[in-house]
Amino acid sequence: MSFAGPKEIIAEGDTVVLYLTPALMHTIDAVPQIRNKKNEMIEYVFQTSFGALKVRDLIGVRYGSRVQLTKGWAHVLQPNPELWTQTLPHRTQILYTPDISMILYQLEVRPGSVVIESGTGSGSLSHYFLRAIRPSGHLHTFDFHEERVAKAREEFVAHGLGDNVTVRQRDVCEQGFGDELNGVADAVFLDLPAPQLAVPYAAKALKNEGGRICSFSPCIEQSMRVCEALGKCGFIEVQNIEVLQVEDCVRTRNVPVMELDFLKTKRTETDGKDMKTPRESKKYITSTAPNTMAGHTGYLTIAELPPLFAR
Repeated sequence: MSFAGPKEIIAEGDTVVLYLTPALMHTIDAVPQIRNKKNEMIEYVFQTSFGALKVRDLIGVRYGSRVQLTKGWAHVLQPNPELWTQTLPHRTQILYTPDISMILYQLEVRPGSVVIESGTGSGSLSHYFLRAIRPSGHLHTFDFHEERVAKAREEFVAHGLGDNVTVRQRDVCEQGFGDELNGVADAVFLDLPAPQLAVPYAAKALKNEGGRICSFSPCIEQSMRVCEALGKCGFIEVQNIEVLQVEDCVRTRNVPVMELDFLKTKRTETDGKDMKTPRESKKYITSTAPNTMAGHTGYLTIAELPPLFAR
C-alpha cells in the first residue's frame, strides 16, 4: 500500500525505495522472507554496492530514516511516480518525467478524470495518471502482451492502486477499446507502433462533451500519419511538440575588475615605477549551457475533440 497515500512507518509488504546516491536507487518489497530458485523460503537479504541489508529490519522503521548496511548506509523512502520511474523493472521502453509532465498538462488530467491509456508497457506513465486522477477518477489501460498485462495488474494491486485502474489485454488498433468505453473518457493517450489506426476508436471513446488526445511517436513520419487521422476524425487544434531537457551549468566565476582611475589624471614618468598593485576581482554567479545534452526522445501529438454538437 505504498503509493495509496502518505505513510510514516514501513509496514510488511510495502514497496520501499532504498536511496544510496542520486544515481543509485533500488526498489524492494519489505518482506522478511522470499522464495529461492528451489522454491524454498529463505531470509531476504538485499545486496547493494554499499553492502547487504536484512530486509526484515526495515519493517517498523520510519520512512526517511537512515539504515545501516554492512559497508555503509542508505535512506529508505516512500515511493512516488518519480522515484518509481527511476527504479522500476523495465519490460519495455518507458517515458520519463519531462515528457510525462507535458502529457499530463496537455491532457488536462485532474482528480475525477477518466483516462484511457494504450499501451501499458512498464507502467511508468500509468502511476502518474493514477496520482493525478485519484481518488475518484479511473484509468483504463491496455496492452496486447499477456505477460505484461498480468505483471502490471499485479503491481497496481500491490501498490494500493487497484481500485482506480482496470488493465486489459487487447490490440486496440484492431479491436478498439470496447463498446463499454464509448463516450466515457475525458482523455486518451496512445503509445503504439501504428497509433493512427487507434484514432477513430479514441474519438468514439471520448465524451460527448469533448475531450483531448495525445500520441507519443518516436519518429516524425508516425506523427504525420497521426495528424492526418486526427483531421479525418474531427479533431481540432492539432499540435506537435518535442520536449528537450536542458540543464544549465551554474557556477561562480572570478572576474577581474579593470582599473580606470589613470584616465582621470595625467601620468608622469616616475608614476608607477617599481609599484605593483594587486588586481581587484569580483565574484559573479554565471549560467552556461552544457557541452552535450540529452537528445530526441519522441514527438507528442496533441489535439482536442469538440463537443458533439460542434463536430
